[in-house]
Amino acid sequence: MDEFYFTRKSKRKSSNICYSQHLCVEILCVVIDVQLQELNDHYDVMGNDLLLGMASINPVNSFSNFDKGRKMTLAKCYPNEFDEVQTRDLSYQLDTFRIHMRGGNAKFSNLQGINDLVKALVEANLVETYSYVYLLLKLTLILHIYTATVERAFSSMKQTKNEERNSMGD
Repeated sequence: MDEFYFTRKSKRKSSNICYSQHLCVEILCVVIDVQLQELNDHYDVMGNDLLLGMASINPVNSFSNFDKGRKMTLAKCYPNEFDEVQTRDLSYQLDTFRIHMRGGNAKFSNLQGINDLVKALVEANLVETYSYVYLLLKLTLILHIYTATVERAFSSMKQTKNEERNSMGD
């Protein structure tokens, strides 16, 4: 395994890696492909849009993941909250919001999560200024609770259903 790896194209030319390194890379690539496929199968397009949109709101590292397009896609997941006019206004607010947040304000420089961002917006009295951004942040925070609640309800239903099936068999 410590011998140099020869590519399939040329049996005379050896590369600078050994067989063990080559196998590790091949196995690693296969494992990553399998995990990526499982994630793609687990989440649909709407789920991916929600997750990516939520990740782009995260204020960690001075809003390094800020992506206006993903936030706009996230807003489109809530058609009851954002109509065409509100979506357009959200777009304008996101432009100014980005400039304001990266402007060097100490309140917004060391935020660790979306909940810290919401608290900082409330403390700085910017809720009215960025009303649609604030709404999007609230919807993002509510989504986690809603998802957990729904999953808990389905889990309870499944347990009850199984208990009823078992008692019917007796």
